[in-house]
Amino acid sequence: MSNPGTYEIQVGPVLVDVPRSIGYFGGVGAAVVLGLVDPPLATFIAAAPFLVMLTHRSLPAPVRFLGETLEGAAKPVGGDDDGYVKLQDEQRDDERARALAAEARRGHALQVGQDDERPVSSSS
Repeated sequence: MSNPGTYEIQVGPVLVDVPRSIGYFGGVGAAVVLGLVDPPLATFIAAAPFLVMLTHRSLPAPVRFLGETLEGAAKPVGGDDDGYVKLQDEQRDDERARALAAEARRGHALQVGQDDERPVSSSS
């Protein structure tokens, strides 16, 4: 993703990636206009990012269960790409996870480097 906040709009707790949203929803609209997709299917495709938001951990368990069920149905449509519309703290969690993974990789690299610099003990 580009620099956080570059082309994003926050509407309440929802963070919208503007260029990707325009591309996603514009593409769905263009598919309907060109007759490639019927309107009911286009509605489901357009709703996929919103269905994923129903899996947010702050929601009650029955809502999350429904959200995960609908997300599973939408996977062939939306794939595994990042969401175009997501809740703010989900975005923050993703960034923290990436930062933690980068730190872990650096820590592993330092540990490997330190192992190489250990003096070799001589045996008598």
